[in-house]
Amino acid sequence: MSISSLLPQKGFFVTVFFLLTLLLPASKSFPQTVIGNEQSVFDYGKPREYEIGGITVSGIKYLDQNVLIMLSGLSVGDKIKVPGDKITNALKKLWEQGLFEHVSITAPNIQGNLIFLDIELKERPRVSKFSFSGVKKTEADDIRSKINLTRGDVATDHLIVKTTTIIKKHFAEKGFLNTAVNIVQTPDPTRDNYVDLLIEVKKNTKVRIAEIEITGNHSLNDDQVKAAMKETKQRGNFDPLTPLGPMVLETGKNVVALRLDRALETIENYFVSNYRPRIFKASKFIESNFEEDLQKIVFKYNQKGYRDAKVVSDSVYAIDNRNIGIKIEVNEGNRYYFRKIDWVGNAKYTDEFLSSILGLQAGDVYNRELLETNLNYNPNGFDVSSLYMDDGYLFFTADPVEVLIENDSIDLEIRIREGKQARISRVSIKGNTKTNDHVVIRELRTRPGQLFSRSDIIRTTRELANLRYFNPESISPNVLPNPADGSVDIEYAVEETSADQIELSGGWGYGRIIGTLGLSFNNFSVRNIFNRQAYRPIPTGDGQKLSLRFQTYGKGYMSYSASFTEPWLGGRKPTSLTVSFYHSLYSNGLARSDTNRASFTINGLTVGLGKRLTWPDDFFTLYQGINLQRYDLKNYSQIFSVGTGTGFFNVFSYNIVLGRSSISQPIYPRSGSDFSLSLEATLPYSLFSNENYAELSENDRYKWVEYHKWKFSSSVYTEIVNKFVLATRLRLGFLGYYNSDIGVTPFQRFYLGGDGLSGYNNLDGREIIGMRGYGNETITPFYYANKNIGGNIFAKYTMEIRYPLSLNPSATIYGLGFVEAGNSWLGFDNFNPFDIKRSAGFGVRVFLPMFGILGLDWGYGFDKIPGIPGANGSQFHFSINQSID
Repeated sequence: MSISSLLPQKGFFVTVFFLLTLLLPASKSFPQTVIGNEQSVFDYGKPREYEIGGITVSGIKYLDQNVLIMLSGLSVGDKIKVPGDKITNALKKLWEQGLFEHVSITAPNIQGNLIFLDIELKERPRVSKFSFSGVKKTEADDIRSKINLTRGDVATDHLIVKTTTIIKKHFAEKGFLNTAVNIVQTPDPTRDNYVDLLIEVKKNTKVRIAEIEITGNHSLNDDQVKAAMKETKQRGNFDPLTPLGPMVLETGKNVVALRLDRALETIENYFVSNYRPRIFKASKFIESNFEEDLQKIVFKYNQKGYRDAKVVSDSVYAIDNRNIGIKIEVNEGNRYYFRKIDWVGNAKYTDEFLSSILGLQAGDVYNRELLETNLNYNPNGFDVSSLYMDDGYLFFTADPVEVLIENDSIDLEIRIREGKQARISRVSIKGNTKTNDHVVIRELRTRPGQLFSRSDIIRTTRELANLRYFNPESISPNVLPNPADGSVDIEYAVEETSADQIELSGGWGYGRIIGTLGLSFNNFSVRNIFNRQAYRPIPTGDGQKLSLRFQTYGKGYMSYSASFTEPWLGGRKPTSLTVSFYHSLYSNGLARSDTNRASFTINGLTVGLGKRLTWPDDFFTLYQGINLQRYDLKNYSQIFSVGTGTGFFNVFSYNIVLGRSSISQPIYPRSGSDFSLSLEATLPYSLFSNENYAELSENDRYKWVEYHKWKFSSSVYTEIVNKFVLATRLRLGFLGYYNSDIGVTPFQRFYLGGDGLSGYNNLDGREIIGMRGYGNETITPFYYANKNIGGNIFAKYTMEIRYPLSLNPSATIYGLGFVEAGNSWLGFDNFNPFDIKRSAGFGVRVFLPMFGILGLDWGYGFDKIPGIPGANGSQFHFSINQSID
């Protein structure tokens, strides 16, 4: 740093220049001190002391003078030497704010030992507006939200550097590692001391990871080490055929030798090497992800028993302007084994019992992760901690200590502190802004006075998620222990999400215009109907469900329905009441007075009671209902051939459903299962009659419809790896009869194929089962002959792999791939469980709170349907609320 200053003399100006060459480029203005009216050389050997008599600030427009004086560190009454450190430090402090282009201190007046200072400043320009070049509008919008640049910001060097850094980092995360950013400042002609910023971005070519070199590895091959890195992936290649033969041979050898772990490892290596991810993981380098992936490599070695494994070094190098390479050197260390596991401090359970739960024995490979999982929390099985915490031992701890390490063996001592049992003192809910407290409280499995139980908290979280009123990803139970009195408070934090749905659609189908309007209020409140203040925009919060639906197909079809469900009838027990009414009318469109008018009318009423059971466990439910239906046909034989096509047909049935559901959440379940066995049956009227039904007309034979209908469905969800879920489903159905003279009723039959959506074509009470890859209802007996009679047996098998693209509660999206098989038959004589139609494809599901689950699938049906050339092959399907499932 070079400094020049001037000696103060009467009638002269003295200037002290402080050149901060270490802080500023040569082209910038430098802070300086000017005293007197001429410049002269200051004698550093004779500084003179003054007292500051006053301080003023000049040249500023937007900043506060008092704040600037405070920042300078100078104040009236201070004793200073000229030249001296206080003036120098004041200049530095002001300059370091980065707000000024010019900083100087002058002494316009000296009276004896009093010196009056003026801090002369020139403010840096401010940002008037900014724009981008070299990027798309959407990219510019993304950058704008990140740089947080606004009009009026001071255009400091720090601002320019920060903005440049943020933009480069933004594009680096997208694989553009060579992005260049240049920010051009242009004075704003309309505003003094304002500049316009033009942010020039040149992304250059996207950079991929062309190669990853692993050295120092022996027990794990290169592909296994690379597979441990979840985010840092080498550029994909697709070469499945060349190494297929060696993979099959090696796998076969390992299976014959009962080395199943090696067989699975061989298959894993084959897929990792030859099907490297191109879709879910792009080959791009992100430094923060790379650092985490290095830790994952060590973690994978730890799982294999290499507790001392470490990454010795890593480097990233440029291959060309499109590709980079990564070199990673590992040191595996020795592989360790458990030699001895002792338990200390356990009084409630024996050593042998705890060891059986731990699942580790002497001689097992040392795996710290498995040890911690089986000690503290195993989501897929038992663990030691759950034994205690489900019995009130909230303050339980288990500390595994390596007491001896000898060669490749480790002796382990698990030190247990059981503590006292804790009882629940207080349970509270937070975040339920719409749903009333009593609706949430009745789902809680944790109650004041009970012993603390971790499994009850997990179950409560599941029950709250299945209400569909709250975001399942954000339900958070906060456990607040009170060690002093051995109690615990539990607070459930929830986030409300929209539960109501609307269905509004219009289109063309079955040769006519289709229009549908449906409203479903899933968190309704009947008791607040007459309370104006409760309308938001409808009365909500009591957990009741009200559904209204109206549908019209042009001039000839109309239907409407309404249903209401009270999930807790009486408010004390989980007994639900459901009442529904529906009416539908299909006609040929002629006036009612026209003798050629043909019509088919259905009126129906259903009343049902549901109950949550406690045995075999409380995941079971039982539903019982009474169904009343009346079919009114007039001149309808040309489409629905029953007798003369005119008459009344009555259905009075009893329905019972035994179900068990343990799914983790309703929209995107990752674990659990859902089973259902149902029976719908009418009375066997013909057994109470002396009529010869074989000789009766069809009108009389079906006047009182009789049947028994059995259905079974199951769904099992398994999370294979993080968020990847395997969903397997099975559906079976059988429609039987009591009297062979009557046979299978023409009502209530099964129609298989297509999207599963129902409309006027299910007037006869038919049940439509969706199956992808085939046209609507085409996998149905004699459908090709247009006999429209349906089947009385069906089977459908489905397997899906699902992956979520967004778990946001306002728009949950997941993709899926599927294989499917099924068929329907008329009569046991034609039934063949191996005669099935097969399909495969992929699709997407979008859950929108206002519309429910919307689906779009593409399926390919592999098996031809006799008599219907276009029934199989490539098919697109649109579904609403899982109609296709």
